Amino acid sequence: MELLKQYWPLILLFSWLAYRWLTVRNLKKKLPALKKKGAILLDVRSPGEFQVAHAKDSINIPINELNQRIPKIPKDTPLFVACASGTRSGMARLILKRHGFKDVYNLGNWSNLETL
Repeated sequence: MELLKQYWPLILLFSWLAYRWLTVRNLKKKLPALKKKGAILLDVRSPGEFQVAHAKDSINIPINELNQRIPKIPKDTPLFVACASGTRSGMARLILKRHGFKDVYNLGNWSNLETL
């Protein structure tokens, strides 16, 4: 019990990292089938970041423009959101969910899209 008290932050961090890794891994398995059904790959990084490198077939809508451009995104299509680290894509997922989008997945780093 003493070990648990002493190392709980590390255990919590490891658990969170393992959860994120497994979640992204499972999403990457689903993505090919959902792409065949018209899934949209949304990259919410800045235009400069997107220009340097991006995944094939991804669409760039920077996070700061997302609210204004939401009406142009179909609500009945699955969305896979990515950015540089997963932070902005997590925020974008929350924004999209708040606007009524049902199938929105945070893939984290945009390179997760590139490996498909």
